[in-house]
Amino acid sequence: MNADRFAIAAPLVLDEAEALTVPELLEKPGTHGGRRRGWVVRRALAAADIAGLTLAFVLAEALIGAGVSADRVLFFAVTLPGWVVVAKLYGLYDNDEERADHSTADEFVGVFHLVTIGAWILFAGAWLTGIWSPELAELVFFWGAGVAFVTAGRATARAVCRQTISYLQNTIIVGAGDVGQLVARKLLKHPEYGINLVGFVDASPKAPRPDLEHLTLLGPADELAELVQAYDVERVVIAFSNESHEELLRLIRSLKGLPVQIDIVPRLFEIVGPGVEIHTVEGLPMISLPQVKLSRSSRLLKRTLDLALAAVALLLLAPVFAFIAIKIKRDSTGPVFFRQLRMGCGERPFLMFKFRTMVADADTRREEVAHLNMHVTNGDARMLKIPNDPRVTSFGKALRRLSIDELPQLLNVLKGDMSLVGPRPLPLDEDERVEDWGRHRLTLKPGMTGLWQVCGRSSIPFGEMLNLDYVYVSGWSLWGDLRLIARTIPAVFRGRQAY
Repeated sequence: MNADRFAIAAPLVLDEAEALTVPELLEKPGTHGGRRRGWVVRRALAAADIAGLTLAFVLAEALIGAGVSADRVLFFAVTLPGWVVVAKLYGLYDNDEERADHSTADEFVGVFHLVTIGAWILFAGAWLTGIWSPELAELVFFWGAGVAFVTAGRATARAVCRQTISYLQNTIIVGAGDVGQLVARKLLKHPEYGINLVGFVDASPKAPRPDLEHLTLLGPADELAELVQAYDVERVVIAFSNESHEELLRLIRSLKGLPVQIDIVPRLFEIVGPGVEIHTVEGLPMISLPQVKLSRSSRLLKRTLDLALAAVALLLLAPVFAFIAIKIKRDSTGPVFFRQLRMGCGERPFLMFKFRTMVADADTRREEVAHLNMHVTNGDARMLKIPNDPRVTSFGKALRRLSIDELPQLLNVLKGDMSLVGPRPLPLDEDERVEDWGRHRLTLKPGMTGLWQVCGRSSIPFGEMLNLDYVYVSGWSLWGDLRLIARTIPAVFRGRQAY
């Protein structure tokens, strides 16, 4: 066993809960009082849906209709259980328990469909029963307000739930090799997922990375079912264990009778993105990978979205740009904008714009700060990222905190050099280190945001960044771009600034 540096859990005495040796931060059985994440979130979301729809209906009646009346409100109240049932059929209450990274942005299409169909059925029912004859303007107002209020209510409900102990999911990772430790590191970087890592299960673990030494080695895989019950585990991640194929199947099947979510890291996970489809041949599942290319119509859709949003954003942000320009000039000598050659789509370099956040001679001082590169410790120093970079100006720190320095890239989007969403735009010296399959990332234009920015930004090593870019390019969809744009805002406010 290669586990000298793992924290080893003491033997479990399953019939005496008090005898369990568990680190203080672990959730003990019964801490949730039987109320797990799914129980809490489902009820919070249902309450948010009811509140949002009711508010939208009352406002539609008061502002557009003939005024709020008791019979109409009563009629609407009677339909509310139907709204909740339809939302359940759309799967709008179950994803938080199943998917650790689920967010309100992921379900916007479902909410849109729910309110659209529900609004037409509601008003058709009102007209058929003769209770009242709603006008088209009233229907449109209720529909728009319903989508907005339900979405905002769901985001608020999730934010509240994430502050409760019931939101935490005790999690065990089966497999303490490279992939299992990669999963652990990624989960630890995202406290918003509500994952409490109990430890690893593996008979032959690999020595842990320095940042994972605090995690516990709970025992061999054949004790998994007992460990799930002993530690009140809600999620098990199967991550390339050394167990045989048959043994892993037996382990997974042994958990089927327990209230636990099972996540399996697939083979070839580096190329399996959200755009894959699963089909079957005589019951045998097969994963279909989309082609790494965009049709002409898809590129037109993407460009239209870029032009529309970039033009509106530049118009609205013009006063902000002027204020920032004045502050930069007062803060330090040098130009307002930082210009740098980056590699673009189809191997064509372009000049990228950012607000200057460093001293004017920052480029000439790269060698003297290279030893501060945060990626030196993980063995992949191909990307230079320096926390608390001494070259950053005082106002530059404020700009970087919320990524405001990136806003001038809207000009690049308008010019057509960049897209709102896409692979990370690499400086030419970093692009030279991308080889073979990694160069497929240049199939699409670089983006202001993307999977790299949303998932972790500067903390993600160069190799993992290439994997994320490849997954994005190979599985592009317009809805995927909209989701990433929506997820960028909370990612920025969580404080993951780019260095």
